[in-house]
Amino acid sequence: MPLVVVIEDDASTRVLVSAVMRKEGYQVVVAEDGAQGLALIREHLPDLIISDVRMPVMDGFGVLEAVRASEATATTPIILLTSLQDRANMRHGMTAGADDYLTKPFKAQELREAAVAQLNKRGRVEAVRAQAVDKALAVQQEKITQLYEKRMAKELSMQWPEAGQTDAHERHPSATALFADMRDYAKWTQRLAPHELGDLVTKFYSSVGDTVHLFGARHMQFVGDGMLCVFVNSADTHSVNHALRAAKAALGLQDGCRRIDSFIQQKFADRGLPPFRLNVVMHTGPVMFTPLDGLFAMATQSTPVGEPVSTVLKFFSNPNAPDWAIAATTQTNVLLRGSVRTGRRALVTMPDRPLGLDMVEFLGLAQ
Repeated sequence: MPLVVVIEDDASTRVLVSAVMRKEGYQVVVAEDGAQGLALIREHLPDLIISDVRMPVMDGFGVLEAVRASEATATTPIILLTSLQDRANMRHGMTAGADDYLTKPFKAQELREAAVAQLNKRGRVEAVRAQAVDKALAVQQEKITQLYEKRMAKELSMQWPEAGQTDAHERHPSATALFADMRDYAKWTQRLAPHELGDLVTKFYSSVGDTVHLFGARHMQFVGDGMLCVFVNSADTHSVNHALRAAKAALGLQDGCRRIDSFIQQKFADRGLPPFRLNVVMHTGPVMFTPLDGLFAMATQSTPVGEPVSTVLKFFSNPNAPDWAIAATTQTNVLLRGSVRTGRRALVTMPDRPLGLDMVEFLGLAQ
């Protein structure tokens, strides 16, 4: 509802103007002289000002000058009311910044049309200004996006080792292996065409791959419908241990999962697909990167080996594996203690581990 400030020392005119404005649905506040009116203008920041010219304390020209001098009210439309004998002074008012004037006595319809015209004009100006701001924001957003992508590419290229840069038998006495496995994969293969499922898996892992890299993964590879990542301590991440970076990456994977599930439920609403979800498991221990010379187009590659890697790769093939979004072994949880929130706990038996794995449910980062 537009707000109008009416400044008029004559009671009958003040009542008339106020009544016409209220009948149009506007909110109205009134003042009996220019000083009172200016105080109301500064307090309420109205959409329109209707002011008499001849008034005690401060006249209409004084109000006009003060309004135009303030950044908060400089563009507020002002209609001046003047008597016939003051018409010679109206040129001064218009050149000083008044938007319109009415000569007393005036008809209610004249006042109504003048007010509507000024409010509509302001609305159009603000609409044009909003469009200009939106356009400027869009340009700025595009520049920010381009800058982000350039920085992302630079960071990833610096983090991810080039072929042939891996030292022979790179050993890490402590590292965290993470494996993310798609839930209900069999149902997806039954209800989606191969190319649809392939596009979906590609879309997901290409979107979350950046997350894994930015948390400092030393190694990432796809294994069937799952993803294996290995996190190690390094010179540029010594302040955050590898287990905590793996935990943050796991949370990032789950966030990406929720985003792509929303996309899937819209695109394939008629397929009866289960929610798109991941099981993530983390385990910590010694890992070694073994070079594989010449196996892939004569380029030197490396593969991680060690008990943590083999454990996470086998974990979800075990029917006793808990159906938690993120699970961590106690070896990993020791490095996460105090940094994360945990939930349920379970002892998971595995064929090659007679004593089983002591598992903890990972719920999120500590507040």
